[in-house]
Amino acid sequence: MIAVVSRVLSARVHVGGVVKGEIAEPGLLVLLGVAHDDTHEAESAMARKIAELRLLREDSSVTDLNAPVLLVSQFTLLGNTKKGRRPSWSAAAQPAEAEMRYENVITALRERGITVETGIFGADMQVESINDGPFTVLVHT
Repeated sequence: MIAVVSRVLSARVHVGGVVKGEIAEPGLLVLLGVAHDDTHEAESAMARKIAELRLLREDSSVTDLNAPVLLVSQFTLLGNTKKGRRPSWSAAAQPAEAEMRYENVITALRERGITVETGIFGADMQVESINDGPFTVLVHT
């Protein structure tokens, strides 16, 4: 599992011109990619990292500040561009498995008491954010 995690002042995701998920205060925008070999342990580890990594201002975590998370699925993070001009998606999980693992990460974060907004899995989405810093990291499990 891989995530691009950005510290944001606000973020939202649109589907078909309609806002489907939005955080209007400082928090994290997480673009999450699920690999074909990810496990339940990877889901748990990713949820823990999103919740506990000290990525927010003043060396704080989402849990420390009760900050919200906008979590958006993005299989393209698993694209391999080492050969040729067209990415290979062979590392990405099949849609049904990826959706299950994505939903499990959302559930695990919510079970920690974190406010989680989302897009729609598999939809054509437009994501906008106001980055803070900017501060963006790659998180792997």
